[in-house]
Amino acid sequence: AKIQKRPTVLLVGPHWVGALPQRLEQTARKFPRAAAIIYFSNRIRYAQLLDQVNRCAAGLQDLGVKKGDRVALMLPNCPQFVIAYFGALRAGAIVTATSHIYTAREAGHQWHDSGPETVIVEEGLLDLVEKVRADLPGLKNVVVTGLRDYYPKNFSKLCRSLKARAEVRQAKPRTTATPQASGLGPVLWRELLRGTHAPRPVLVKPGDVACLQYTGGTTGTSKGAMLTHANLTINAQQSRHFLYGSDEGTDLMVAALPLFHIYAMSCIMISSILAGGTFIILPRFELQAALNVIRKYRPTIFHGVPTMYVAFNSAPKVERYGFHSLRLCTSGGAPLPVEVRQTFEALTGGRLVEGYGLTETSPVTHFNPPNGLPKVGSIGLPVPDTKVRIMDVETGTREMPLGEVGEIVIRGPQVMKGYWKKPEETALVLRAGWLYTGDMARKDEDGYYYIVDRKKDLIIAGGFNIYPREVEEVLFEHPKIKEAVVVGVPDPYRGETVKAFVVLQEGGGVSAEEIMAFCRERLASYKVPRQVVFRESLPKSGVGKYLRRELKNM
Repeated sequence: AKIQKRPTVLLVGPHWVGALPQRLEQTARKFPRAAAIIYFSNRIRYAQLLDQVNRCAAGLQDLGVKKGDRVALMLPNCPQFVIAYFGALRAGAIVTATSHIYTAREAGHQWHDSGPETVIVEEGLLDLVEKVRADLPGLKNVVVTGLRDYYPKNFSKLCRSLKARAEVRQAKPRTTATPQASGLGPVLWRELLRGTHAPRPVLVKPGDVACLQYTGGTTGTSKGAMLTHANLTINAQQSRHFLYGSDEGTDLMVAALPLFHIYAMSCIMISSILAGGTFIILPRFELQAALNVIRKYRPTIFHGVPTMYVAFNSAPKVERYGFHSLRLCTSGGAPLPVEVRQTFEALTGGRLVEGYGLTETSPVTHFNPPNGLPKVGSIGLPVPDTKVRIMDVETGTREMPLGEVGEIVIRGPQVMKGYWKKPEETALVLRAGWLYTGDMARKDEDGYYYIVDRKKDLIIAGGFNIYPREVEEVLFEHPKIKEAVVVGVPDPYRGETVKAFVVLQEGGGVSAEEIMAFCRERLASYKVPRQVVFRESLPKSGVGKYLRRELKNM
């Protein structure tokens, strides 16, 4: 099989850069009648999407939102997320997307840091907003929406209503319908979009901050990565060029990942809109719902995380759901076990490639080439215009020889501006234009990179360095193990020792001793788990990452 070398570097040009609302307008002019979004069998065309984005922007401006203000979104996957995201940017605001599964304490921490003037929230989460509102003196407006606003029985009526209003606007002078002020209660979503006037022009430059995307980052507590319009538009183009080529208006994606997460936000929502594609919104990943969508719509691209592919691999008769329409599946957000990729490709005939990135890089920096042979365990090659080095862990100033492990550092147009109001933390990770990721990696002679593990997840037992991913790869090879996570736990003799948490396949019966013996045949003795815990499930984040820290705290 062919090993694909690094792609030709494309110098970033004007056609790659632009403010996100401008790029949406360009797409809507080019593909006005093409479907931008499919939601519960309903299609929102690009002309309709642009109209609702402009209504949202005008409504936010009527509430007092101005350039540089922060607008927080706490919404599940739904059309309102897309409309509010681009509407806030059209008004000149900075978006901060908040997980809709956060507790009041978690959301409060993020909002204390970002200081939003407006929060757009799903109606079931309004009580959560009220709990933290007293501690947010800068919060002026709360906009409430319900999922029923875009359910099938209401969607056609909504579209007819918007069309009727558009016809009225052509016949009558423009009027302004100002949404209800926050002091009198929450503003309803439909009230926000009711206005018949265009949003006021706002000069938004590519270098302006588009969103504060919160992450644990490479150090410390959660921080807001300042991602600019240029960061996001360029990165969507980088990954698209590397993976799909330059065709526009052809791809159909599935948005099963949460849109509040940078992976789906960039690789699905922004990438699809910039290229005139269509994405099918699922409120959340549910195995049967995802399978049904694949069978019904025959999508061409699926972006997921390893736990989703584990679920597909375990589904009965998965080959009957038409995975052959998917010309490409990608995995990110967490390391993809080799066994999971191989099983998925064998069952479905689909092509699954692993990529790599961080919130701080908008997020994509690497992908395995879809044409050619993905190397086992590799994150692939850097996307265009991305420079990568492997540096020594101690000082970060010495580049490591080929094949040796060090910290992966990245430079490119997708690297964040810095952390919001955290100059010290920014200085720790951004040095002379290079982002220090905190991930341990190596590079081979063909230019492919391999993530060994997170620097902070390294287990040191008896003086030996143990990378959890290496042990997990072996556990996934066991035929009776469905999921596995490895952590380091305190040990009075070795300092730390290896502990494995596993979920067995249905009907799988195996003892801890048998698992240890299986590992002992494949790993050096100091890497073999000394403790094995069986669980019915493993804790996961909203995007499907295993919560290693939560298991370690147990």
